[in-house]
Amino acid sequence: MSRSTSVAASQTLRFPVLGMTCASCVSRVEKALHQVPGIQAASVNLATETVTLHTEPHFALAAAHAAIARAGYQVGSDTVQLEIRGMTCASCVSRVEKALLAVPGVTAASVNLATETARVSWPAGGDNALLLAAVAKAGYQASIREQAQTAPVTHHVPWWPVAVAALLSLPLVLPMFGELFGEHWMLPAWLQFVLATPVQFWLGARFCRAGWKALQARSGNMDLLVAIGTSAAYGLSLYQWWLHADHGGGHLYFEASAVVITLVLLGKWLEARAKQQTSAAIRALQALRPATARVRRDGVDVDLPLQQVRLGDLVVVRPGERVAVDGVIREGSSQLDESMLTGESLPVSKQAGDSVTGGAINHDGLLLVETRALGEDSTLARIIRMVEDAQAGKAPVQRLVDRVSAVFVPVVLLIAVLTLVGWWWFSGDIEQAILNAVAVLVIACPCALGLATPTAIMAGTGVAARHGILIKDAEALELAHGVQVVAFDKTGTLTEGKPKLMHTVAVSGDEQQLLQLAASLQQGSEHPLAKAVLQALPKAPVSRVAQLQALPGRGLRGQVDGVEYLLGNQRLMQEYGISLSSMHSFQQEEELLGRTVSWLARAGDGKLLGMLSFGDSVKPAATAAISQLHALGIRSVMISGDNRAAARQVADALGIDEVIAEVLPADKAGHIARLRQDGSRVAMVGDGVNDAPALAAADVGMAMGTGTDVAMQAAGVTLMRGDPTLVAQAVAISRLTYGKIRQNLFWAFIFNLVGIPLAALGMLSPIVAGAAMALSSVSVVSNALLLRRWRPAKQH
Repeated sequence: MSRSTSVAASQTLRFPVLGMTCASCVSRVEKALHQVPGIQAASVNLATETVTLHTEPHFALAAAHAAIARAGYQVGSDTVQLEIRGMTCASCVSRVEKALLAVPGVTAASVNLATETARVSWPAGGDNALLLAAVAKAGYQASIREQAQTAPVTHHVPWWPVAVAALLSLPLVLPMFGELFGEHWMLPAWLQFVLATPVQFWLGARFCRAGWKALQARSGNMDLLVAIGTSAAYGLSLYQWWLHADHGGGHLYFEASAVVITLVLLGKWLEARAKQQTSAAIRALQALRPATARVRRDGVDVDLPLQQVRLGDLVVVRPGERVAVDGVIREGSSQLDESMLTGESLPVSKQAGDSVTGGAINHDGLLLVETRALGEDSTLARIIRMVEDAQAGKAPVQRLVDRVSAVFVPVVLLIAVLTLVGWWWFSGDIEQAILNAVAVLVIACPCALGLATPTAIMAGTGVAARHGILIKDAEALELAHGVQVVAFDKTGTLTEGKPKLMHTVAVSGDEQQLLQLAASLQQGSEHPLAKAVLQALPKAPVSRVAQLQALPGRGLRGQVDGVEYLLGNQRLMQEYGISLSSMHSFQQEEELLGRTVSWLARAGDGKLLGMLSFGDSVKPAATAAISQLHALGIRSVMISGDNRAAARQVADALGIDEVIAEVLPADKAGHIARLRQDGSRVAMVGDGVNDAPALAAADVGMAMGTGTDVAMQAAGVTLMRGDPTLVAQAVAISRLTYGKIRQNLFWAFIFNLVGIPLAALGMLSPIVAGAAMALSSVSVVSNALLLRRWRPAKQH
C-alpha cells in the first residue's frame, strides 16, 4: 500500500508542544515521533508550537506524549469539564476522581458534588471518550460540558416519588402513633407487604442500582449503605411473616425499610433544591446576556442573534435595554446600571468615548456602541468563567474530607457487621441485632461530608460576585481569610490614578518651552504623568522625538531636534550625575504638599532644565478602606515608586501603618517577600502591569478591575470597582465563608462520630437514623445558604 493511501486511511491528531525554540527542536520532536509504532506521519510547526499526527485509527495518544517527553519537551495541557450524573455522597466523589486519575495522561481531576461536575487536566488532543468510559466503568454517567455552556446544569429531582413514598409509608407508621396513646394494633401482614414493596423495589430501586454499580467497581457509597440497610429490614420482615404465618405474621419491620427510603428521598429532594440556590449566582450572570443585538449596517438597524455580531459593528442600545456587547460609545450619552457586574448600586454616567460592558442596563439615552469584544472575550463571559472556576475548585481543607471519604464506607460496613455479631452474641436476639446494624448503615451517610465544603464555596463566591468581588479559585478564598497584612500600590489603588500637572519651574524662566519639551518626549505615552502633561498643553505643537527609551521606575530619555533629554524622577537624575541643588527649596515645598516631582535635563552636558510637580487626589473611600482593615485586625502597608515625602503625606492622611517609598516596579515583589518573612499572610492590592509580579508573589493578590488584564490574571481576587473598601469586604466574605466550611465539616463529622456509636449501641431505631441522615445533608446546605444574606459593611 502506498504512503498516500496509508495517510488517507489514518486519523489526524493535533496538539500543542511546549519548550521548542529552534529548527533543531522541531527535527528532534519529529524524529522521536516517527519512531513510535502506529504513527504514519508527523509534522511539527515551530511558529504555532503544534504537532500534527497521522496515525492508525486506534492509535493510543499516550505513546506519542511519552515520546515527546523523552525528547525533552512537554505536551500542552487541556482542561475538560464533564457533567457527572449519579453521584450521591463524598465516597462517589472519591471514586470518580480515582477513576479519572487512572486514565493515562490525566494530571489532575477535581470532582464537585454540589455542581455535579468534574474538571480534568490532561494532554491536549486526548480522546475525551476515554474519560467518559472511565466514569462509566466507575458506575456513573458522564458527558462533555460544552465550552459555550456557562450556566451550571442542575439535574431536576422530581417531587412525586417523595409524595408517593410518603403516602405508602404513612399507614405503616400509624400504629406507632397509636401506641403513644396506649392503643395496640397493627395492619395485617399482607397489607404491610403491599404498601412497603413498591417503596422498596420501585421508588428505592435507585439505591439498589447505584449500590450494585459501586460493588462492581469494588467500592462503596451512600446508596450501598441504604440499599443494604433497607433490604435487611425488608428481608427480616419477610422471614418473620413466613415464620409466624399462623399467628398473623409476628413483629414485622416493613415500616422501617419504607420510612427510611422515604426520608432519604425527601432529604435528596430538599438537598437538590438547596443546591440549585447555591448556583444561582452563575445563572443570574448568564441571564444578563441578551440573545440578540440591534446592529446598524449601511444605515439600517437590524436585529441579529448575538453570534452574528462582529467586531467593529455598531450596536444600537435603546433606553431600558441591556448592552449586548463590550465596546466604546460613539454617539449618545446615558446613565448605565452596572450593579450586577460591579456591585455599584448607583447608575454610572457614560458619554461618547467611554467604554461600556455587555450586560449593563441603559437607563435613559440612545447609545451607538462600537463592538470591541464578543463571546468568550467579553467581560461578562470572563466574570462567569472566574466565578465558575472558583465554584468548581477544591479548597485545601477538602483534602481531609477526601482522605476520610476514601475509607468511610468500608469502615461503616465493618462497624455494621461488628454490631450485628456483637448484639447477636451477647443478647441472642437476632432481630434486634439486625435492626441495630441497619441503623448503623442508615445513619452513616457521607453526603454531608461531600457537600460541606463545595456548597459553602459556591454560596460565598456567588454572593461576593454580586457585590463586585470575583474570587478566582477556592484556594484564594481560603487563603484570604487569614490575611494579616495588606499592601497597597498607591497610584490608581488608593488614589484616583489621574494626576494633574500642578506646578512647573523652569531654570531659564521659560515654562512654556519646558512643557513643550516634556510633551514632545511623552507624546503617545499611556503613563498617567505623561497624560497629565499632554492635557496641560492640548493644542500646543510638539516636536518629533527620536531614539525614545523608557527607563522603568525612573522615567525616559529621547532626542528632540537632535538633542538628548532626560525626563524622570530623582533616581534618574542621580544616575546621570545631574545636580538638583538649585531647585532644592522648590522640591521640598512640592513634596510637603504630597506631590510627585519629575525633572527635565539635558543628557549631554548634564544641565538641569526644570521641574514638574503632579498631584493625584486620594479616593474618597480610601480612608474608610484602611479603617475597615484595622477593624479586622489587619495591618496596612503602602508601596509606591513616589518620593518618600509624597508617599508619607498620603499614608498619614489615610492612617496607613507602614510606607515603602521610592520602589522600582521590579522590586515590589521583593518587598512583598520581606513582609512575608515573619510568617504573616500578605495580600497585595494593585491595578497596573507593573503590579503583576507583586500580586503573584503575595499569598493573595487583589487586582482592581479598573486596571489591566495582566494584573487581573496574576491576582487571586479581582475587585470589579475601583473602590478600595472592597479589599476589606473580600477578606470579610472569605472569613465568613471559611467559617461556614468549618461549621459544616464540624457538624458532618460530629454527626457520624456521635450517631454511629449510638446506633451501634441500640439507642437509635432505623427510622430515627433515616430522619437524622436526611436532616444532616439538608442542614449543611442550608447553613451554607445563609451566606447569601451577607451584605458589605456600610462606610462611616
